[in-house]
Amino acid sequence: MAGHSKWANIKHKKARMDAQRGKIFTKIAREIIVAARQGGGDPESNNRLKAVIQKAKENNMPNDNIMRAIQRGTGEIDGVEYEEIVYEGYGPGGIAILMDITSDNRNRTAGEIRHIFSKNGGSLGEAGCVNWMFERKGLIEIEITHQVDEEELMMTALEAGADDVEMAGENAQIFTTPECLDKVKTELANSGYKVTGGEVIMVPGSIVEITDAEVAKKIIKLMDLLEEHDDVQEAYANFDIPDNMLEQI
Repeated sequence: MAGHSKWANIKHKKARMDAQRGKIFTKIAREIIVAARQGGGDPESNNRLKAVIQKAKENNMPNDNIMRAIQRGTGEIDGVEYEEIVYEGYGPGGIAILMDITSDNRNRTAGEIRHIFSKNGGSLGEAGCVNWMFERKGLIEIEITHQVDEEELMMTALEAGADDVEMAGENAQIFTTPECLDKVKTELANSGYKVTGGEVIMVPGSIVEITDAEVAKKIIKLMDLLEEHDDVQEAYANFDIPDNMLEQI
């Protein structure tokens, strides 16, 4: 999976900032509401809900918040009705951007997202314009310490059913099929590795290398604005920016 966008690493670091914790909780709560509405409130019989609850706990979301979101999803508590939408578009430098949206007002959300694109060198596209460039994959993150033997980690992950392993600084990124995510994650945890995240993401099949610093700044600004929008659950893109350029942005 070489070439997986550095944006995944950038946004994960940002996601752990306390200043954004409230926004993260809001987005996760929406995921829980939708998952519970579609598959029921029991995580043991609703794999999607189980995965989102794990994500909530990894982000230190209080149990009360989790339970309220489940109850809103099952109808035990009145709440807003959300629908899931996929938006697609192009950013500066011709990069492809794919967004998972959860909205209570499709028309309002479309107008706001279109405005963000148009004001920041991009354009919101038609359904299917970039979706074909991405593939659903499971992503597991492992914290790398001085005690971790990278070769051994790679062998353990592959034997557990992983497709690929990438070392990314202080973390290892383990890629799986979506169906194998939980199995590989459990086996790595049982083998003593510190699992810091596990989710299904969209991985680009090809990467646009960004070499112009001004274009890089525009891309980062656009991605920031999209991810800050309350209705954008996830934003994926197919760009790569050199480390030395990222440090200057």
